[in-house]
Amino acid sequence: MEASDLIFKTIEKLELGKILAQLKDCCSSPLGQDLVERLEPTTDEEEIKVRQAETEEACRLWRLFPDFNRAGIKDIRALVERAGVGGVLTGEELLQVASTLAAGRRLKKTLLQVEGAFPILKSWASRVGEFPRLEERIARTVREDGEIKDEATPKLLALRQRIYALQEKIKEKLEGYLRSSEIQKYLQDNLYTIRAGRYCLPVKQEYRNQIPGLVHDQSASGATLFIEPLALVELNNELKRLAAEEEREIEAILYSLSNLVGGEKEELTRTLQALARIDFILAKGLLSQRMDAVAPSLNTTGRWKIVAGRHPLLKGKVVPITLWLGEDFDILIITGPNTGGKTVTLKTLGLFTLMAQCGLHLPAQEAEISVAGPVFADIGDEQSIEQSLSTFSSHMSHIISILSQVRPGTLVLLDELGAGTDPTEGAALGMAILDYLASQGAKVVATTHYSELKAYAYVTSRVENAAVEFDSQTLKPTFRLLIGTPGESNAFIISQRLGLPEEVLKRARAYLSEEQVQISQMIQALAKDRQASREALLEAEVLREQAKEIRERAEKEWEETLKKAGELLEQARREAYDLIRRVKLEVREIRKQVERALAEEGYKDKIKTLDKVRTQLGLLSKEITDKALEYQPEVNGVPPVMVSPGERVWVVALNQEGQVLTFPTSQGEVLVQVGSLKVNVKLDELRLLPEKREKSKEQGRWVVQVTTRSLRPEIDLRGLSIEEACHQADKYLDDAYLAGLKIVSLIHGKGTGALRAALHRYLSTHPLVKSFRFGNAGEGGSGVTVVELK
Repeated sequence: MEASDLIFKTIEKLELGKILAQLKDCCSSPLGQDLVERLEPTTDEEEIKVRQAETEEACRLWRLFPDFNRAGIKDIRALVERAGVGGVLTGEELLQVASTLAAGRRLKKTLLQVEGAFPILKSWASRVGEFPRLEERIARTVREDGEIKDEATPKLLALRQRIYALQEKIKEKLEGYLRSSEIQKYLQDNLYTIRAGRYCLPVKQEYRNQIPGLVHDQSASGATLFIEPLALVELNNELKRLAAEEEREIEAILYSLSNLVGGEKEELTRTLQALARIDFILAKGLLSQRMDAVAPSLNTTGRWKIVAGRHPLLKGKVVPITLWLGEDFDILIITGPNTGGKTVTLKTLGLFTLMAQCGLHLPAQEAEISVAGPVFADIGDEQSIEQSLSTFSSHMSHIISILSQVRPGTLVLLDELGAGTDPTEGAALGMAILDYLASQGAKVVATTHYSELKAYAYVTSRVENAAVEFDSQTLKPTFRLLIGTPGESNAFIISQRLGLPEEVLKRARAYLSEEQVQISQMIQALAKDRQASREALLEAEVLREQAKEIRERAEKEWEETLKKAGELLEQARREAYDLIRRVKLEVREIRKQVERALAEEGYKDKIKTLDKVRTQLGLLSKEITDKALEYQPEVNGVPPVMVSPGERVWVVALNQEGQVLTFPTSQGEVLVQVGSLKVNVKLDELRLLPEKREKSKEQGRWVVQVTTRSLRPEIDLRGLSIEEACHQADKYLDDAYLAGLKIVSLIHGKGTGALRAALHRYLSTHPLVKSFRFGNAGEGGSGVTVVELK
């Protein structure tokens, strides 16, 4: 059997056609339904990704616009084709063309105006053509009932006016016959009718010679003759002639309109293809919503994982299935009672894979699907979800075909492997088949009742047992799949609960072979050990999660503590600088008092007093400044790449200085001593402190003098931070002004120019500065700023 035949049979067995029928129901037009009929699973990963992206985009559109309108599109492909080869369309057919074009135009406009990322749908919408001239021409020519309008052409209007007038004239004559008492007695009914397109009177058979005229028809009984009076023959002839001329004019109009349609054949064909694709894509999204489905993650490495999957064809309350394959094991052997859900599990996995390869979403909480290979299933000729009916020969012939086509990545589903023959031989064949499939790189899920295959799963690598759960109390399956646990037939338990005598049960157990008992006991022991291991792992996992939670809570509390500490330090720094600003204000006030005192007699004594006050204020300002600088050190703004034990660093989160105690770990963390506290800190939360910090402080100290006689005409600000340099300059200018200096120099160096620019901005707004400039060649050049005080 060829691979294509196997795939076709698998699609049939897994009932993909029923899913596609649901997809067709989600289409709004035959155009989309036609694409559904041509949809087949593929193993082309890129094609599957495109299909899935289409579905996901459609889902997002439906979520945003639940009432999205896509109605009005009809399948006019045959009409366009006929018009393209010169055929004439009827009025009704032209209306179908016009309404489809209008619906396509509205759909295009809506999709292109939708906000958000819908690249696929918008791309297809942009391919929809617009035909305003054709739409307008049909609307102007054809009535809603498909008849041609009178005003379609001037000639048609004139013909119909003449026809109407002639009809009225004929009717008037007929009314005259009907009103005549002499004529009425010859008539079967007091009315006129039309036969063969000519106006006639219903005349009784026996009076046919009383009304001269032409007989055009008679009643079924022959009692009534339909006679055209001779007086109307010429009028009817004229009416017939005008009607024929009208028909020719209508034919010409229809031909003209059909010719317009045929002239747009290529563009119309492209438009219909785009509309079909849009309808198809939106149908996939709608089906996903109806199934409450999710987009599967895709891989080509042979891994499947389905969490809470629901077979989409089962009605009522469905027990969800959770299974995985290809991660820890490549073969899964499912055992358990009949009608317990084993076959449903096979079909769910296979159908989900086919649906994913078709670009459809899957009804599950979570799904990962391998799409690298085909799906082959042996589920029996008459298999349905409810029952399994097949023979050993039909099973084996199908399995032989599968073995001939299997390749790496193939998903093989085998129901009741080895059944239908001697159990010993069937089990041996089953194990050999599984060995071969594993050697070919296939992934396999098989169901069985054989204990030998359960034992095979325990002793063979990459093979795992699973069971469908059975409730021994209700004697019914729960339909839950338990991976890692072998299933039991439960024949003895069921028989015992149904009332089979204990004596019979004992005899039945005695008939079990010693080997069967040993296998059963071994499986039970292994299952018990595995369950204990799983419980231990579960307990360890719970403890790990608890420890993780405790650690996260502690880290959160620690971060909050660090944050509060940082806020307190920041508050202290702000308070220190506020105090400095208040001192400056007091100094300026004293300066004003000095200026007033100089204008009075006895100012020398006052100057001595002022020197003492100024000295005390200067010392206080310096003390506060040094204190504030403890909260705002000069640090390198770039996190260090490496630090060594003993280095001094600034801890950003704590806003404090600390000492490194260890080298960085592989996670980039070091242990830092901050006061009496030891904390683990990441490198990117540290800043290096320059070694010249103390030197910088000393430079700031010796240039700030508080007595008039010792004040130097320059201050060296090199090595200081911008904030500290501006602060030192401010104090120095105050002292220089009080000392009576008119020209002073600020030494800032050349460097990057950042400090120089900051000082110049500061000087431009200082109330004591009259002007400032760069130093001359003998004064230090651009590394010095010369300031003239007021």
